[in-house]
Amino acid sequence: MGDISIKPLELQYKGLFDFDGLYIAIIDWAKNYGYMWHERDYKHKVPSPAGAEQEYTWAMTANLSEYVAYEIVLTVHLWDMLDMEVNVDGKKKSLTNGRLKMTMTAKMTTDWQKRFSGSPFLRKLGEFYYNHIRKKGLEDRYLDPLMYRVYDLHAIIKKYFDMQGHKYAYKGYLGQN
Repeated sequence: MGDISIKPLELQYKGLFDFDGLYIAIIDWAKNYGYMWHERDYKHKVPSPAGAEQEYTWAMTANLSEYVAYEIVLTVHLWDMLDMEVNVDGKKKSLTNGRLKMTMTAKMTTDWQKRFSGSPFLRKLGEFYYNHIRKKGLEDRYLDPLMYRVYDLHAIIKKYFDMQGHKYAYKGYLGQN
C-alpha cells in the first residue's frame, strides 16, 4: 500500500521559445486526459543583467477509482529569461529566450482515500486487500498506463521544443490518438 513511483524524466532546452504556449499546451494535455491541474509553487528571483530566474512546480492529479490515484509533477527551472519581440509571419510575437530544465515525476497512490488507515484491524485488512486481491493486476492495469501517459506528455513537450522526430513510438498504445 502507498505510493509506487516511476523513473523521473528530464528535459533541458536552451534558446528561444514560447513559454506561454508551453504552459497552455501542458494544461490542455492535463484537461484532455481528465487530470486536475494546479500550480504548487512559483518563485521569481530578482533579474540580473543576464535575465530573470523562475521556478515552477505544476501538479496534475487524477483519481482513477476509489482505490487508485495518479499524480504527475513537473518541476520547471528557468534561467537567463529575457522577453523578446519576434516577427513571425509579419506579426509581432512575444517569446522567451533562456535556459530551461524540466523534471517530470509520477506516482500511483493506492488507498488514496485512507480507508484502510486508523485502527490496527483496518491496516491489516488493507494489507490483505493490497497483497492478495489488488496487487496482481495493479501494475498492469494502472502503473503501465501512467508510465505511457508520462511518456506521451514528455513527447509533446519535446515536440513543442522541436527536439524530437515526427514519429512517436508509444502513440496509440493506450488506444487513444
